[in-house]
Amino acid sequence: MATLFVGAMCAVGTLNVNPYGFPALYVKIAVFFAAVLWLILDRVDRAGRDYPLTRVKYAAILAIAPLVLVGAGLELAYFLGLKTDVITSCCSKLFTPVNEGLAGDLTGLAPSLALGLLAGVGAAVTLTGAMSLWRGGAWHGLFGLSGLAMFLTALTAIVSVISLYVYDHPNHHCPFCLLQPEYNYYGYALYLPLFTGTAFALGAGVTAQFGQVESLKARLPGMLRAQVLMAMAGFALFGLAVVWAIASSRLILFG
Repeated sequence: MATLFVGAMCAVGTLNVNPYGFPALYVKIAVFFAAVLWLILDRVDRAGRDYPLTRVKYAAILAIAPLVLVGAGLELAYFLGLKTDVITSCCSKLFTPVNEGLAGDLTGLAPSLALGLLAGVGAAVTLTGAMSLWRGGAWHGLFGLSGLAMFLTALTAIVSVISLYVYDHPNHHCPFCLLQPEYNYYGYALYLPLFTGTAFALGAGVTAQFGQVESLKARLPGMLRAQVLMAMAGFALFGLAVVWAIASSRLILFG
């Protein structure tokens, strides 16, 4: 859609056409994680002979429904408010250190600090994931929190430094241009495993809270193990994509 609007070069310009674009995106991301968590909860409930989580999962639907409605409303308002004669801003205007707000703060974060934080949180994910597989119990909850921290830290690192290596440019910080064909759709190699790993990590953290339910004691440990392994695989693939982006880039930021 970026080609339809003057000044737009990627999704940033498209979403900036009116005030509803970015809020709609943020709510859609929240709906994605809420929906995946509910599906995991439903699968765990079906594993019990007496469907022990029926009330929990249908209460969760009541909590998720308003979020879905808000997302649909924002999306509808966004599309109804589109005007092709509006001059919008491109990503180079938004993702720059001189801008105030979150985008400017992420862009201005030192590359060494961003990569250091990513490595530290990655180590925490690895440790809590390994302990979840070995000891279980409260480690599943810690793994879920580590997965959430990994998601936020990874997005920060993508804007601050990883995107620079993909673009081979020291000042191009856009997290959306990564999805463009001219960059070989590299963003999908980053975002798909990151979102998948985060969803399964959160799923393990949530479903582990029902470990004492009698009808789930036989099957839940195996399901938790599968969730942790899927999450760690997702984060590992994301890490490999980051390493490859840095190793194959012609950009030199350090040394």
